Amino acid sequence: MKYLLQISLLAFLFLSSLAGSAQDSVNAKNANAKKYRLFTYNPFDQTDIKILARSLLKKGAPLRPYDSTHVPDRLHFSPLIAPNFTPQTGFQVLVGSLFAFYTDSAAREDISSVVTSIAYTQYQQTIFPVAASIWTKSNRYNIQTDWRYLNYPSMTYGLGGGTTLENGYFINYHYLRLHQSVYRTIAKNTYVGAGYDFDRYWGIQELNSMGQDSTGGKTDFDRYGFKDNATAAGVSLGFLWDSRRNQINPDGGSYLNVSYRPKFKFLGSDANWQSLLVEFRHFQQFSASSHNVLAIWSYNWLTLSGTPPYLLLPSTGWDASWNTGRGYTQGRFRGKDMVYLEAEYRFGITPDGLVGGVVFANGESFTEPVSNKFEYLAPACGLGLRIKLDKFSRTNFCVDYGWGLNGNGGFQFNIGEVF
Repeated sequence: MKYLLQISLLAFLFLSSLAGSAQDSVNAKNANAKKYRLFTYNPFDQTDIKILARSLLKKGAPLRPYDSTHVPDRLHFSPLIAPNFTPQTGFQVLVGSLFAFYTDSAAREDISSVVTSIAYTQYQQTIFPVAASIWTKSNRYNIQTDWRYLNYPSMTYGLGGGTTLENGYFINYHYLRLHQSVYRTIAKNTYVGAGYDFDRYWGIQELNSMGQDSTGGKTDFDRYGFKDNATAAGVSLGFLWDSRRNQINPDGGSYLNVSYRPKFKFLGSDANWQSLLVEFRHFQQFSASSHNVLAIWSYNWLTLSGTPPYLLLPSTGWDASWNTGRGYTQGRFRGKDMVYLEAEYRFGITPDGLVGGVVFANGESFTEPVSNKFEYLAPACGLGLRIKLDKFSRTNFCVDYGWGLNGNGGFQFNIGEVF
């Protein structure tokens, strides 16, 4: 019963999309549309949920033509109000939106985006993120924003890859994250940048009595060094190579980000420590005639020196977009170092692009607290549904279900692709 709401929503969206596809096929002006069938993708005859809604509310309304060379000169807004469920949050209502736009000509720059949402959950959590990637004229600068506020009673399971669900225990905290950086082009698709990172936790509480997990043992948080507040402040120095033209939903290109992030007491941090992020993504049409995409994601988060606060250690689902480790609950694994690899195949279901699907597989590993070695691998796999919210920015509403080992699994929702 706990997934009934999600299943009902997916069934409604899928049936609506089929109706929209039928309507579009009648009205489409592109003569080539008849050459495309289910599980293929016609890039010249696209529709989205907004066009479907308009055609349903105003019968016979003309479809807006799609021109792949056209540069939209206005803001494209993709709103979303949807129920949600994850093991870490329980039931919640998500109100979110994605804004996509060009600050100049698309022939000269990549698409900019701002994503924000607010959610209140069954477990009395408040989640309010703002993420943005703004490209200036001719891609000269890229301004990146990652702000979030959380009031977040949630589960943690200890350190390393050998923990079990029985090791879990509740903690509660407030969290403010303010990360801001600016990158400047130095060559085609190549950028260097710097920024400032501020993370503040307060009101941290272990909700299990006597600092014990559900097995009665002392928690790894206590062993690591429990504190009721923590502050990390420092700079970020980065190298970026990005040949994607659309970061919201890439259909080609590659992305490499190397970010060195030292924290300093003189900037307000509780301690001096250093971390390194190395992230790579690649997108390849496979096959070219279908316009389906094979996507690869490598995410490696390493502690170079010092002792980060427990809640700032590398952890499942705590990347910038909260998407690593589909198939495991957020925070399921944690350690000083993390390596991660994922592959996803993205395919069309209806030829007008309104409905698509994905299959994915991933694996993650974390260093152990004593040996500081990678000793366990946590694999997962799953599938998902895509509903096109805006065809010009190619923004999708994403619903995924992943299966991990030992009873792990769950739904995950996104506005825009997972990576």
